[in-house]
Amino acid sequence: MSELSVNHLLGIKYLDKKDIGLIFETADHFKEVINRSIKKVPTLRDTTIANIFFENSTRTKLSFELAEKRLSADVINFSASQSSVKKGETLIDTVNNILSMKVDMVVMRHPNPGAGIFLSKHVNASIINAGDGAHEHPTQALLDSYSIREKLGNVGGKNVVIVGDILHSRVALSNIFALKLQGANVKVCGPRTLIPKHIESLGVTVETNLRKALEWCDVANMLRVQNERMDISYFPTTREYTQQFGINKKLLNSLDKEIVIMHPGPINRGVEITSDVADSNQSIILEQVENGVAIRMAVIYLLASKIK
Repeated sequence: MSELSVNHLLGIKYLDKKDIGLIFETADHFKEVINRSIKKVPTLRDTTIANIFFENSTRTKLSFELAEKRLSADVINFSASQSSVKKGETLIDTVNNILSMKVDMVVMRHPNPGAGIFLSKHVNASIINAGDGAHEHPTQALLDSYSIREKLGNVGGKNVVIVGDILHSRVALSNIFALKLQGANVKVCGPRTLIPKHIESLGVTVETNLRKALEWCDVANMLRVQNERMDISYFPTTREYTQQFGINKKLLNSLDKEIVIMHPGPINRGVEITSDVADSNQSIILEQVENGVAIRMAVIYLLASKIK
């Protein structure tokens, strides 16, 4: 069997197209496993994985933990808010203390961009980046592309628009890398204040008119406004943002085609997307959640096989 070209999953930009194909093929197998009556495989029963989260997370953390347990790995959960980090301990000391318990793999979310890359150079374990600041969130981008492939047959040649807070979004950046790598056409859409200055250098185009973006696309990936990362106001009011960049059923029905609606979650219902859109048959939001477990199982399995 072929293997990944990397020893860590730090970001999509370190992967090649073959890596993504291998992850998707492996996820196909695990998707079949998690839909059986017995959802576990003994594949990693001698592997210990630490989930180290320095930022709040519900879905990503649960998804990783479930993926690890489905593979029969031993799991250690570490929350920075209840740890010695609060007493001033450094990142490397924290992780080395955990690794001294003979941990093989670390899944880490951290508020600082590049934290996973820094760690991979200083500790002897395989690192999976579960989100580092506004930099990357590679497993989210992989599950998003995998969900598009499942729904539309392939990703290459498809028109995908990412709508919302592009400036603060690690999901947007990882998605752009993953979609471009697979040959999709990508637009970003949102208020000018929430679109990074030189984003066109990544091979995407900018569209500030939501209706035009939706008429162009096959898939719309809706992002929430990340108020927790904002120290200034980027638009006048939430109501105004919703009027210009929110999707509702009336807008969706007025298009002359059916597009696929995605959202990485958590959803701010009534802001970037209304409930009748989120719960409609055009939405694949729940499929994204299910695919997240299969994708994370695939990534963990492929990286663990390199450790061995």
